Amino acid sequence: MLNKARRSLAQRVNKIPAELVAKTRISPNILTALGLLVALVTAWVLSTGHFFLGGFLVLGSGAFDMLDGAVARISGRSTRFGAILDSTFDRLSEAALFLGLLAYYANQGSFQEVVLVGAALVGSMMTSYVRARAEVLGLKCEVGLFTRPERVILLAIGLIFNQMLVILWIIAVLSNLVAWQRLFYVWQQLRKACKEED
Repeated sequence: MLNKARRSLAQRVNKIPAELVAKTRISPNILTALGLLVALVTAWVLSTGHFFLGGFLVLGSGAFDMLDGAVARISGRSTRFGAILDSTFDRLSEAALFLGLLAYYANQGSFQEVVLVGAALVGSMMTSYVRARAEVLGLKCEVGLFTRPERVILLAIGLIFNQMLVILWIIAVLSNLVAWQRLFYVWQQLRKACKEED
């Protein structure tokens, strides 16, 4: 229910910008690539400790992530390769951001932050991985509220307001909880399917 409401809200927010971008005839795959490029630049900015600027760049990278799929749908240029490219570059973008933070905190000798960034990175990757594996099995796995858009927004807030320790704890804990929640959900669905077959 909440996932549907979130998707509906995102579609409404993206509609006008996506329609404007679609008129420029820019390929959705180009937008996807630009999003990754912005994320890589942002990762470098974060590694140098410029968190305030990095926070706004994180939002910019996230904007490309929201636009590319919307533009593809509106312009009728959705492809299976585009979907795979988008998903792959999204994972690379998020990993790059965390690696930028990891480089900064490692250089500062901040052990707690290094561990939290590592835990957040693992959680974010596993959340996506469990869903992808479930979909290979023909199961929908969209449970859990703490997905990439929430992580990106929260990360940006932490950077802009200089509250990274608190934000890293939240991302590290909730992203891993969602990964386990999805795994449990898949187990329930497969167990139910086996009982129905019997």
